[in-house]
Amino acid sequence: MRTVASIVALLIILAIFAGCTGNPAKSTYSVDNIGVLSLTCAPVTTSEEVLAANETYTKSRIIMHTEDGDVTMYLAAPKQPKAAIIYAPGAGENLVGHEERMVRFASAGYAFLFVDTRGNGGETAGIPFGQQLIQQDYSRFENGKMPQYYLIICDLISAEKMLSARYNVPVYAVGSSNGGRYAAVAAGVDLQFAGYVGISTSDWGVQDALVRQRYTANPIRFATSLEPGTYVNRISPRPVWIFHADNDPIIPFESGKEFFAKAGEPKTFLIFSGDHGINPDVDRQILQQWAQIYAPRG
Repeated sequence: MRTVASIVALLIILAIFAGCTGNPAKSTYSVDNIGVLSLTCAPVTTSEEVLAANETYTKSRIIMHTEDGDVTMYLAAPKQPKAAIIYAPGAGENLVGHEERMVRFASAGYAFLFVDTRGNGGETAGIPFGQQLIQQDYSRFENGKMPQYYLIICDLISAEKMLSARYNVPVYAVGSSNGGRYAAVAAGVDLQFAGYVGISTSDWGVQDALVRQRYTANPIRFATSLEPGTYVNRISPRPVWIFHADNDPIIPFESGKEFFAKAGEPKTFLIFSGDHGINPDVDRQILQQWAQIYAPRG
């Protein structure tokens, strides 16, 4: 007969091996018959390095440790922000072009989190959006594996949870160009986002291209799940702001208007000076819009 001590020792050994062999949580997805994505995003952990701090704001580099690699983010925030921004950049946009913007928003009372999205050419690994990624992600979709595109949406959702827990304030999904597409999907999938701001953005056009090529069934369902237009109407009754320059050389003005037309109320379309992508005029208009929402109440 085993002694009590030997039984306890065995239980300890089993517990140790259970901890070593247990599978970590994985994100899961489903796409319904009309192509609408649903996500359950696995918990993440973060590590943070403070880069600068003064009386107005603190700037830090945050690494989000996910099930499929690290995602780099940069945060500028006052001690008690009125609201927070999860910013998804356009293709090739890096932090350098947003340093002043982050300070501008933090100084106005808003936390600004720059997410270096997967495949954008920055510090976070991944494949840029294009034919290679679409083919790879469709293969993963067909085999029940998590596409990179869906992982990017989970990254934005996880960032929202992080800022919401940290500050307990409204968190908005904001993005420029390609980033505006990811941000629209995230805001439509996750009801915890307070609203959405899209700049110089539209649908990808993948679904339309496949329809023209007479694809049906799963390819169309997958392509539909990628399109921001599938989700922008699901953001309502949370607010939507769409910014577009009337002489945009990359995403035509009319494409921006068509995208805006798919959104539900309340929604606002604003023309800005410039050509393509977020710029100081967009910053000014966002801050003007939000000043009316977050002005001190007497």
